[in-house]
Amino acid sequence: MGKLTVRALRAVLVMVLAGTVVIQAGLVWVLVSGNDPEDGSLPLTAFRVITIVGMVSVQVIGVCVWRLVTMVRSGTVFSHAAFRYVDTVTGAIVAAALLWFTVTAVNAPDQRDDPGVSVIMAGIGVAILGVALIVHVLRMLLAQAVARDSEAAQMQAELDEVI
Repeated sequence: MGKLTVRALRAVLVMVLAGTVVIQAGLVWVLVSGNDPEDGSLPLTAFRVITIVGMVSVQVIGVCVWRLVTMVRSGTVFSHAAFRYVDTVTGAIVAAALLWFTVTAVNAPDQRDDPGVSVIMAGIGVAILGVALIVHVLRMLLAQAVARDSEAAQMQAELDEVI
């Protein structure tokens, strides 16, 4: 992975992490300050709480991707240590999907005249779960690469003994 790519990715991650913190701070301020222009109506308050928690899943993914990029740059990504970050990303994506399904459920009563909106929103939740499955498949590929790397190291050690 080139230096420019790593720097660009890290710049994006910093912007995303900073943006999510700003959004969370604004939403928490509205919830605790009593300056809610909607007077704490239930759906809006629920949406704000879900958004705050959803931003945590984005932040977790950002930190894990940062760590994985660091491992790539240091040449240690093909190790068992990378699995915990990939598994955490998968869990955060599943959590985001569950939060999206919660948004869909909270929004559904307001969509009685147009239930297609709820169906589309549920489809988006399924797509988010699909992303988690893709990350899981990539984890399996990483596991195969780690196993092959370990096998190659073992064969090299045996060859060194013979020589």
